[in-house]
Amino acid sequence: MHALLDLERYPIDQPESPPFHRLVEACRRQMATDGMFNLDEFVRPAATLAAAREVQPLCAEASFTHRRRHNVYFDDTVAVVPANEAALVRFDTVHHTLCDDQLEGTVVRKIYEFTALPIFLARVLDKPHLFPMRDPLARINVMEYRPGETLNWHFDRSVFTVTLLIQAAEQGGEFEYRSALRTDSDPNYEGVARVLRGEDKRVCINPLAAGTLNVFAGKNTLHRVTRVEGKRSRLVAVYSYYERPDVTFSAQERLGFYGRAA
Repeated sequence: MHALLDLERYPIDQPESPPFHRLVEACRRQMATDGMFNLDEFVRPAATLAAAREVQPLCAEASFTHRRRHNVYFDDTVAVVPANEAALVRFDTVHHTLCDDQLEGTVVRKIYEFTALPIFLARVLDKPHLFPMRDPLARINVMEYRPGETLNWHFDRSVFTVTLLIQAAEQGGEFEYRSALRTDSDPNYEGVARVLRGEDKRVCINPLAAGTLNVFAGKNTLHRVTRVEGKRSRLVAVYSYYERPDVTFSAQERLGFYGRAA
């Protein structure tokens, strides 16, 4: 893995070493402050370019185009008081998805299956264990955002989200977010409405570069990918890990996300 990852800068394969513990503590501090942390240039530049070369033709030939109109909850049954109806404004999202079964032998798959990575993530996130997903489609997804496309404002279903930026757009395609906007006990519809009206000054942009591993608290962090501009697509891998083994999606969920159940 040394040819793919900068394990000198980020010694995630040495869990008993002092540098590993210092890295974990630094990531925990950033997570507590920002609701996320970045490992810049986690993937070596040559490996990042190789990953892009591998997935670009697959995206062009075999990706599933996912289009939907949605609110930030992906749920049309949410009810709010009239003063907060802006929290339910609907957006258009479009991107193109590759699934794990299309990524055999790729750099993206090799990194996901590196056993040291979930051990490191579990330490940072204070979890007893994290396990790779068993779902044959959802374990790894590569998302392509072509010029003019966007992933609009939303909350994730999972408590945390792990992404690896493979290729940045020429312009736009930025990760914009508002951390700690709600809690499990307080949906803060008024705060959500303020963000969507452009009134929240705590909205930030995370200037990710290709090769960066990003982990963020997606369940309570409102976030989006801004519209991609220029000629180059934005390519990002999404890695799914869970606190219990053998997690899979239902056939209905797969159909909704990927257009196929198997």
